[in-house]
Order: sequence, then C-alpha cells, then structure tokens
Amino acid sequence: MRKQWIARIEVLSKPVLSALAQGKLRKILPVGGDKERANCTHLEAMARTLTGIAPFLALQDNDPARMALTEIAQKAIMSAMSPDSPDYLGFHADKHLSSQTLVDAAFFAHALLRAPERLFGELQPQVQMQILSFLRDTRCFIPPWNNWLLFTGMVEAALWKFSGECDLVRVDFIMRQMEDWAVGDGFYSDGECFALDYYNSFVIHPMFLDIVELFKGVLPVADKLCSKVHNRMIRLCEIQERIIAPDGSFPAIGRSITYRCGAFQLLAQMALRDELPKTLSRGAVREALNAVIKRTLDTPETFSETGFLNIGLCGNQPNLGEHYISTGSLYLATTAFLPLGLPDTAGFWTDPATSWSAQRIWSGQNVMRDHASGEK
Repeated sequence: MRKQWIARIEVLSKPVLSALAQGKLRKILPVGGDKERANCTHLEAMARTLTGIAPFLALQDNDPARMALTEIAQKAIMSAMSPDSPDYLGFHADKHLSSQTLVDAAFFAHALLRAPERLFGELQPQVQMQILSFLRDTRCFIPPWNNWLLFTGMVEAALWKFSGECDLVRVDFIMRQMEDWAVGDGFYSDGECFALDYYNSFVIHPMFLDIVELFKGVLPVADKLCSKVHNRMIRLCEIQERIIAPDGSFPAIGRSITYRCGAFQLLAQMALRDELPKTLSRGAVREALNAVIKRTLDTPETFSETGFLNIGLCGNQPNLGEHYISTGSLYLATTAFLPLGLPDTAGFWTDPATSWSAQRIWSGQNVMRDHASGEK
C-alpha cells in the first residue's frame, strides 16, 4: 500500500511543485472559485503541498521517488523565495499582500519544521535568509480571534527553530489562549464560539501540539500544557476513526470541506508519530485512511485536464467551496499522507489489515462502546 500512496502523492504534488520550480505556477495554475483569490492561491498551493509531503521528504533513505520529489520541492522553494522569479511569492516592495499570506506562511513554516534539513538546512544560505525574511514580514498581520492565532504561533516557532529568535511573548499568549478554548472531549472551540467542522484537524491540533512541543523547556506554559494537549489529540483520534464510514465517506459538515481527505490530518499525524490510541490498531487506521483517500480522490473529475485539483469533496463540486476557497487551498488534502514519513518497515505499513470501527459495527460485530474523555 505504501507504494500506492507514494504514487498518489506524486500525482497530487508534482503539478504544483514542478510548475513552481520552473517559474510557471502563476501562468498555469487555475485560480478556481473567486477570482480575487489570484493574489494568494499560488502560495496556498505551495505551502499546503509541502506541509503534507514534508515527513516523506525528511526520510533518510535512497528511495528514488523521495529523492526526486525532494529535489523538485527544493527548487520550488528557491523559485518562490527569489524576488527575481516570475513565481516570487514573498512580499513586494509595496507590501500589498492579503492577510491570507499569514495563513500559508504558517503552513509553509509547518512544512519546514516537519522536514528541517530537506526544506531548509540543505538550501543555500541566501535562500534561507529569504525564507526567514518572508516569515518575519508576516508579523504585520494581526490575526483574527480564532484558529488564526496558531498561524502566528507557527511562524514564530519556525523563526525560533531556524534563527534562534522569536517573539516569545506572542507564543506564550497564544498557548494560554488556546488552553482557554478547550471545550472537552478532545475539542477546542474556534475562537469564542464552538463550530462543528474539521478545523480541529485542519489546523488546531496539529499546529498546537507541534508548537507546544517545540517550546518545552523554553516557556513554562508549554511544559504545563504538553501532556494535556497530547491527551486531547489522542481522544480526537478515536473520534476521527469512528466517523469514517465503511465505504470511506465521512460527514460532509462545516466549512472548508473541499480540503477532502485533509480532514483527517490529526489522525494521520498521530499515525506518523506512532502514538495512536491504544483502542486503535495501526492496521485499522491505515485501512481507514486509505479508504478516505480513495473516496475523496478517485471520483471522476477530481482533477482538471491539466492535473490540478478541482473544488469539491467527491469530484468536481464548486458549490461546496466558500468564498475563500481557490485551487491552491485544496492542497491541504496532502496532509492525509503524513504517514509516508514512516519507513516501509514501520508497523503502520507492515501490520495486518484489520477492519476499522464503522466496518465492524455495521457488519454486526460486537464492538466496544465509545465514551467521552470526561475532561477538558
């Protein structure tokens, strides 16, 4: 199955990264959705693609597919960060960029943290400086009072990792605020109001856990929160596995549903870390994620004639996209493939295939009941 996943991630990522590496992304990537998103969709496509494939690129092996994709990704970053490139995605002299830049600077930062050597350490010093300058420039944006706080936190985390400096006051504040938004049973509200959508998986859990872990031993609040944040993620893993239907579908609820299989980034990240709940087997989670990937990517018209994703959850469904959705947005789907960061000898790939919860329940098997965590 791992070879099939590698083939799939190549189909997803290569049209974006190859075009960017050649300085042609602005020319050939369709905007999709609202045409006003043309000023941010290219950065979205790069950043979201990289954050999903980064663990695969980070592997220390001689896999030709990984090595080839790494080379393309590095060239794409160089093109995106070079002011002389037709695909330059940084700040121009007039600084006229959308606040959406902060969002995808954060996804780019997350990719860098997931593959620090491949996507930063192996680049030329000049490119590294351009990356750091780009991340610092996003400090001009004040995030809304919701999950966007984590975008600021992720940018600061990458600056801390790669330059040794960041705004620790910002990071401390963000962690304390996120803790206030814990509502129970593994969930956080998205700001002051709880929303029943997949943002706990698209953004909140994956970014919050990685930020907290990076600042352990640096900020006392990180030391205090680390186990709580981890335990909440474990609980939501159980819930995510339970909502995958026997055919790989899942409830099409909430905004940004067109991120497709990216709705299960949380489950994929915990599989990558080999920290799945004891109630779940690796073989079952692998099969469940594979079913979701197939259900959301194999339907006719999922891809355009030029190989880019169309807006939709199961095929070409532009009405499912909000006003902020464009072609580049859709590449958060790559985050379902995070377990590719595990070598082929890992238990996630080698453990026997077993049925996931919904398959067992709806085939009449006697399955242990689910229950809430009972804590915030």
